[in-house]
Amino acid sequence: MFVDNIKIYVKAGDGGNGAVSFHREKYVAAGGPDGGDGGRGGNIVFRVDTGSNTLLAFRYKRKFVAANGGDGMADKMHGKNGEDVVILVPPGTLLKDPADGRVIFDMSRDREFVACRGGKGGWGNRHFATPTRQIPRFAKGGRKGEEKEILLELKMIADVGLVGFPNVGKSSILSRISAAKPKIADYHFTTLSPNLGVVAMGGEGRGFVAADIPGLIEGAAEGLGLGHAFLRHVDRCRMLLHVVDIAGTEGRSPTEDAEKIDAELLQYSAELSARPQFFVANKTDSADLEGDEVKRFLDYAKATGREVFFVSAVTGEGLKELVRAVSARLAELPEITVYESEVTEEEIAVGSEPVETTVRRQNDTYYVEGKWLLNLMNQVNFDDYESLNFFQRVLMKNGVIDLLREKGIKDGDTVNIYDFEFDFVY
Repeated sequence: MFVDNIKIYVKAGDGGNGAVSFHREKYVAAGGPDGGDGGRGGNIVFRVDTGSNTLLAFRYKRKFVAANGGDGMADKMHGKNGEDVVILVPPGTLLKDPADGRVIFDMSRDREFVACRGGKGGWGNRHFATPTRQIPRFAKGGRKGEEKEILLELKMIADVGLVGFPNVGKSSILSRISAAKPKIADYHFTTLSPNLGVVAMGGEGRGFVAADIPGLIEGAAEGLGLGHAFLRHVDRCRMLLHVVDIAGTEGRSPTEDAEKIDAELLQYSAELSARPQFFVANKTDSADLEGDEVKRFLDYAKATGREVFFVSAVTGEGLKELVRAVSARLAELPEITVYESEVTEEEIAVGSEPVETTVRRQNDTYYVEGKWLLNLMNQVNFDDYESLNFFQRVLMKNGVIDLLREKGIKDGDTVNIYDFEFDFVY
């Protein structure tokens, strides 16, 4: 089974609580507070697994929760940090917001992405000792880890996509030009999932990756047949090889087949339809190359401006010429598409929960609270100037500053956001 679209739930670990403890040792008077800090919660990290090409592993496991941080201990001992949960996904997996389908991150390159950050550990009571408060009997609790739902959508990474009707020989061609071993049989929809193959050029030029896409039929872009589910896998392809059965072994016209597939590609995506294409006329070993059907097909290819390569996956005829031509054409084309994030840094920090904020005043201190702020606080380094600027931008964008002014705050008043305090300056 091939799985290429699935929604999962991920949650980072909560931070550990700070400890309330006092140093006690013989002959040491007034040892003072020595409660250690809580450990950081584990992160949720996505990592590319180059050996995988399906999301099948997520069919039965869709919930991923990282470990919480350990609580602080006496003698200033820091709690254990929670272990990260590393989620392996195939190259080309898009992480999307399930609410609106926007891209969060494209796992196309060999790198990692931290989707949810673990909560920061709370401070132990040693941090709260002052000359006037020498016996603090309280500590700070750990912060909650981030949590969200993420839609995983696989768009395979291939330079070349082989498209066409079922049983025209796409899998056979792929098996001849690469080391791929797709299932091949003489019936429709033998290929139930895209197959990838690396085409090596030796010393003749740069190799490339080809993908055999399951056969399309008329109406595929509207959901008919099997191929419609896999059209997304040619989105990244830099060029297409449109394979036709030039011999018409199933009683169909190669020209009509080509016209129908062209119509499906155009209906699915005009940009994809305009991608560079070669026609691959397969099964020349059993075709009448001087017949009227072949001449009609050549006229159609000429009218649409596409070069035709006559090949036979059975005998290997014309395949070397095809591979050389594809390699040469790819050298002229841009690199494979990498999708940019459609979610801003500020939106990622806030999370997908509704932005609901409450402000209450106690004397000259304004307390700001909201579940989304817990996510934000985990991502801010309050000792870093740029991180503080980011924090301020998020507060302004989400209406916190306006809300404080509506409540009557003045310059110099104190703002408290989950124990982080600062003087209001506007």
